[in-house]
Amino acid sequence: MAHTHSHEHTHGSRGDLKLAFFLNLGFTILEIFGGLFINSIAILSDALHDLGDSLSLGLAWYLQGISEKQSDHRYSYGYRRFSLLGAFINTVVLIGGSLFIVREAIQRLLEPETFNSPGMVVFAVIGVAVNGLAAYRLRSNTSSNAQVVGLHLLEDVLGWVAVLVVGLVSLVVDLPILDPILSLLITVFILVNAVRRLIDSGKLFLQGVPEDIDIDKIQSQLQHIEGVISLHHTHIWSLDGEHNVFTAHLVVSDDTSAEEIKHIRHESLQLLDGLNLEHVTIAIEYESEECGMR
Repeated sequence: MAHTHSHEHTHGSRGDLKLAFFLNLGFTILEIFGGLFINSIAILSDALHDLGDSLSLGLAWYLQGISEKQSDHRYSYGYRRFSLLGAFINTVVLIGGSLFIVREAIQRLLEPETFNSPGMVVFAVIGVAVNGLAAYRLRSNTSSNAQVVGLHLLEDVLGWVAVLVVGLVSLVVDLPILDPILSLLITVFILVNAVRRLIDSGKLFLQGVPEDIDIDKIQSQLQHIEGVISLHHTHIWSLDGEHNVFTAHLVVSDDTSAEEIKHIRHESLQLLDGLNLEHVTIAIEYESEECGMR
């Protein structure tokens, strides 16, 4: 039986999440005082949303740290799925926050509110800069956790761009209805992407085959390795959306030599190279053996 393990850790991902957390939390505090100072309900509402984002970022940062721990007697595959748990929780929070914003936007469509335009422009510029920096730092991370957090920050950046546009327009003409209209458009865009991410996370939790992997093609290629009669118990699933696990039982004839088995194992691992496999188990069985998993 052949096993391979990879233990490359993404400490940079956790560092980016830490930076995003403190940037978001610091700006949220500034936002609350600023919203009270310029008497802007819109900014105070966004502060509430950003506070939820800060909690989500903190959770993502914490769970990302756990996910980088080595495997032990409690979690033999390691802790990578804690990152996936963070992605799932944050997606649910993002959907909840988006639905809240939709409700607020609809209310403001029915009853448009006036606001301090110059103050809104100033906060919008700061909001775009802070959230834009955090989103930029997370752009290259491919883990589900980091991608969901990036979606949080993208929502914030787009939201502040909308606030900036509304603030600038309002300096010239009084059109308070622009705020809820832009908020609805942006939030619906984010909501659609969040639902897709939730579906993807759900598939990972249910150990579905990763979207970018063709398991039928892999089975066909393994089947055509010289000396392999058949195969069964072929499974591939993802720990966290990045690192995958693969198992397969290959059946060979009873007269297959040890050297030939070594060659089959080598060919199998070569074939699987490039699939981001964290764990690989190739079991070689003789044709006359009984396998309860067939």
